Amino acid sequence: MTQINSHRDLIVWQKAMDLAVCVYQLSKSFPKSEIYGMTSQLTRAVASVPANIAEGNARGTGKDYSHFLAIAKGSLMETETFLMLAIRLDYIKSEDTCAIFGLITEISKMLTSMRNKIER
Repeated sequence: MTQINSHRDLIVWQKAMDLAVCVYQLSKSFPKSEIYGMTSQLTRAVASVPANIAEGNARGTGKDYSHFLAIAKGSLMETETFLMLAIRLDYIKSEDTCAIFGLITEISKMLTSMRNKIER
């Protein structure tokens, strides 16, 4: 078993960072008129996922950790929703998001599993 010394050792955090990079790159194709709208909201939401995993990991109690993992999952679902809206608005193509939605599903399952283990 791998020793976890930092949030950087968590696979879920690493995947959340990968997701953030993918979404930031994808959002570059959004219309410039969305820079203060959807682009801003989407990038804040996706950046919040690894940030909350890290903050929760740094907290002293399981209750705090679980709470921050729940916030991370909420931000993850917010990210998914903005991406689905961007597809509907024709800002991005659905075929360009298949891997991203797969990563979102994987991260979501990992966050749920972590919360369940912490709360036991």
